[in-house]
Amino acid sequence: MRRLAPYLLILPGGLWLAIFLVVPMVFMASVSTQEGDVVNGFVQTFNFSVYGDALVQYQTQFLRSAGYGLAATVVSIALAYPMAYWIAFKGGPRKSTYLLLVLLPFFVSFVLRTVSWKFLLADDGMLLSPLKSMGLVPGDFHVLQTTVAVIGGLVYNYLPFMILPIYVALERVDPRVVEAAQDLYAARREAFTKVVLPLSLPGVFAGVLMTFVPMTADYVNAGILGGPENTMIGNIIQTEYLVNNDYPTAAALSFTLMAAMLVGIFAYAKALGTENVLEAAVR
Repeated sequence: MRRLAPYLLILPGGLWLAIFLVVPMVFMASVSTQEGDVVNGFVQTFNFSVYGDALVQYQTQFLRSAGYGLAATVVSIALAYPMAYWIAFKGGPRKSTYLLLVLLPFFVSFVLRTVSWKFLLADDGMLLSPLKSMGLVPGDFHVLQTTVAVIGGLVYNYLPFMILPIYVALERVDPRVVEAAQDLYAARREAFTKVVLPLSLPGVFAGVLMTFVPMTADYVNAGILGGPENTMIGNIIQTEYLVNNDYPTAAALSFTLMAAMLVGIFAYAKALGTENVLEAAVR
């Protein structure tokens, strides 16, 4: 019975993943190679050419999504690391309060938060309207339906997912290690780059995984804050599924996106050095 205990413990989680992840993916893979329509039904013809056609037709949206996701991830790291560092090393007894403030936006729906930014950044909204009336910005200046608005919305909505793992990694750094580095005549910059930063890489690694993937596949921010020139691949998949009812193309696009994300993740892990990250996490 003891030998079976580990397997019994992972059985509920394994069944959950099998039912709600593996089975839908297998079904979606089958749909992607079918032909037909919603009126006459779809028939399995193993039409793999849909992948090439979809990739060629929507390569601009794929590249735009990857660019937006990468830019938003870099901005998130630049904003999240100082915040997580300050909370971990300077937060003192109020760390829990600061973390609650970081998580506070999650008490409001994702869509509602994004729509609120649309009203805030509108041409006649509470932010731009006073600036235009005072002549601080041109009358034709606008933020909505621009790349900046979409990337800003992505950063705003996913920033906590970058802050939390970095904070957890920094929280595990023993302050005595930093003090030892300074006792050995290391400057503050050297103590950070050679001690704190390497030990926090597991958090950065996890933060990138938790933000880049959903950012690239996101369609809410592009749909609400962007315009026709800011369409991401998530918007195309949504349209193919729910508007055009072209399930094979939508499924093929979904699988192509997942494959691209996996390749990007493995390349990122290779460049960062997964073994070094895992060693730092163990320590």
